[in-house]
Amino acid sequence: MITKRYACNPILMPTESNSWELEASFNGCPIKDGGKYRLFYRALSTPQEIGEAKLNVSSVGMAISRDGKIWKSREQVIRPEFEWEKYGCEDPRITKIGSKYFVCYTALSQYPFGPEGIKVGVAITKDFKKWEKHPVTTFNAKAMALFPGKVKGQYAAVLSVDTDRPPTTKVGLALFKKESDLWSKKFWNNWYKKLDKNLIEIPRNPEDHFEVGAPPIKIKEGWLLIYSYIRNYYNPDKETVFEVQALVLDAKNPQKILGHSKTPLMVPEKEYELYGKVPNIIFPTGGFIKGKELHLFYGAADSVCCATTFKIKDLLENIFSPHLNAFSLDRYKKNPILEPKEENPWEARSVFNSGAIYEGGRFHLIYRAESNNFVSVLGYASSKNGIDFDYRSEQPVYLPRKDFEKNDRGQYYGCEDPRLVRIGNKIYMFYTAFNGADKPRVALSSISVKDFLNKKWNWSEPFLISTTDRSNKDACAFPEKFRGKYLIIHRLNDYGMDLLYSKDLNFSEEKLNHETNWIVPRKGKWDSRKVGLNGPPIKTKEGWIILYHGISDIDSHYRIGAILTDLKNPEKIIARTENPILEPIEEYELNGNVNNVVFSCGNVLVKDKIFVYYGGADKVLCVATTTVSKLLKEIKKSIEE
Repeated sequence: MITKRYACNPILMPTESNSWELEASFNGCPIKDGGKYRLFYRALSTPQEIGEAKLNVSSVGMAISRDGKIWKSREQVIRPEFEWEKYGCEDPRITKIGSKYFVCYTALSQYPFGPEGIKVGVAITKDFKKWEKHPVTTFNAKAMALFPGKVKGQYAAVLSVDTDRPPTTKVGLALFKKESDLWSKKFWNNWYKKLDKNLIEIPRNPEDHFEVGAPPIKIKEGWLLIYSYIRNYYNPDKETVFEVQALVLDAKNPQKILGHSKTPLMVPEKEYELYGKVPNIIFPTGGFIKGKELHLFYGAADSVCCATTFKIKDLLENIFSPHLNAFSLDRYKKNPILEPKEENPWEARSVFNSGAIYEGGRFHLIYRAESNNFVSVLGYASSKNGIDFDYRSEQPVYLPRKDFEKNDRGQYYGCEDPRLVRIGNKIYMFYTAFNGADKPRVALSSISVKDFLNKKWNWSEPFLISTTDRSNKDACAFPEKFRGKYLIIHRLNDYGMDLLYSKDLNFSEEKLNHETNWIVPRKGKWDSRKVGLNGPPIKTKEGWIILYHGISDIDSHYRIGAILTDLKNPEKIIARTENPILEPIEEYELNGNVNNVVFSCGNVLVKDKIFVYYGGADKVLCVATTTVSKLLKEIKKSIEE
């Protein structure tokens, strides 16, 4: 999901001018008022004594803006006054209904804080000067927001229930016949007794937590609800990740979910989101639609107010599309292009993950073939058009020869996942060598272009170019030098993509033994667990296109994305696709030896067309295509203006 954060972020910060907001000013909720905007936000004071307690107290501030970006005239409008809100007023959400403005907020009545003292309060005004306040819920709840229009002729509210009684947090819908029901104890006691019938069943992993974010926004498709999803909140062994997610609820029956976001709208990435009073937090609290964009306001690191925009079209595609990205490489309709052959024992189990190169007017594949005893060797196939392969070797063209890629047990070893690149008059093959005992490592062999085209498989003696006891895979060199040196991409330790400059391809000075984490996984996204190179980098006028695979922490699926780097300095990243450009959706990608996998080792550029060869579910070999112009357009969508 592509978001464009405001260039002026943070839009609101703590100020020394006001002691009531000296510590933090965050979680803002905007509303349009005539020709200006008002922003209601949580303000955190310097430590204050309340009875025997001394704590930073939350209140609600208000700021005014003409453009929604520059905020002035800050004042404290809602502060603790009554016993039911004695220890703080947090996280306001404002909604206008008729001539009145309703500000729902979290009211704290106990300290130390606990479920019985965390409930919802409301403040109502017509002029932002005189306020009428009421306690609302009779049970633990927070993050309540009113709908800006009636539902079935009634007032409606969405709220988070039992948020402080882990792990039973829920999101519910309440309908009120009259305004005073909003603060009626009788109403809320009855509503809570029937809680199960009042829930909005938002999908949630048991280890995760969620809360209502912004007040619902009316769109043509229904009610847009932006909410906070906190991954691994109840699992101390995993890293907690704060995400922004979205739902569309039915206009007439908001308990019915019409669609939900497939990927997070946002995760913490910017410095002001990563560092603050509580690091690594983004929390959505308000927004509005202007033109074709959603302007979303959120708190960052529990310290400052920020805002960002999303194109409504992109947001709805994320919610309603069955896949993570509306854009995709074009699969060949007759995939797979190569499959295992039972009559050939060496390729009876799998034929997949091929290196690829275009030479002599033909497409050439060196593919990984696996026997039923899990020994990997390499086969060969070629084609005139890159899709219909009219030649396929009857015997392997490359076999394990060294102890680092074979064993005496006759199983679980071999040469895996070849990547081919032509440099000078040679074709270099980087591949994963595995002997069944040591960690996988990178090996290198080469062959003259002449021998390759004549199918004389005179490969040079292979040698290891990663020599530590740590796993190393997914390696290949750029097809040209930079500053007089070769540049190699690889992945050490099954995490990020690393770089090494080498004066030669004998690796006489240094091997691939150091992590640089040039490209790393992104929290909360489709490539959150690990990433690795696909085929060799593709040179274009606008930079190097680098295809890569990513594995998700959420579902463990393998997907393909793309990166654009500077032409002269490939270390400089220009853009990276927000969403995958290929994901497992076809039967041959979903089910096989390893389910839910698309994995590429080879790509070929012919004129403006890119051919991407990939393994489907670690069993068959497939191809998908696109043009350079289409792919560049997709990659550059992620560039923030």
